[in-house]
Amino acid sequence: MNLQGKKVLILNQDYRALTICSVEKAFILVYLNKAELVAEVPGLRINTITSYFAMPSIIRLFRYVNLPYKGVVLTRQNIFKRDGGKCQYCGTTHDLTLDHVLPRSRGGKSSWENLATACKPCNSRKGDRTPQEAKMSLTRQPFKPTFLMFLRDYSGMLDENWRPYLGASKITI
Repeated sequence: MNLQGKKVLILNQDYRALTICSVEKAFILVYLNKAELVAEVPGLRINTITSYFAMPSIIRLFRYVNLPYKGVVLTRQNIFKRDGGKCQYCGTTHDLTLDHVLPRSRGGKSSWENLATACKPCNSRKGDRTPQEAKMSLTRQPFKPTFLMFLRDYSGMLDENWRPYLGASKITI
């Protein structure tokens, strides 16, 4: 069976979401008794030469991992994910780039709250102005997603088993 692209939610010892990993890594953690299987993917198995195992959907670590701060890294791809891969001015999904809502030349910083996905034509039209000055409106104000929000809404994974651990009112792709 091809496991490529399949993901597993890893929970800390206290059942808080830590991260998402590959099925292979999750299987090894369970097999080596470093984690336990919390939920499996119904009907799917991992086959070995001599036996088969349930395919994990959620695992829980036996030892607590102390992570003082878990944030989402500010990257171009994460901004695109947050904005749904659409221009925040016109909604197109083609020829995308990043726009500084308050232009850098006017003191705008590269931050979650000041970066938005924009297509090249809209970014060029806006130029060195604010959206208000260019008479362009943003579909949604840029914001910094929380770690759990990013896992839940922007990771591209959809597994209903994860809902209770991610505080999800919805899980979207």
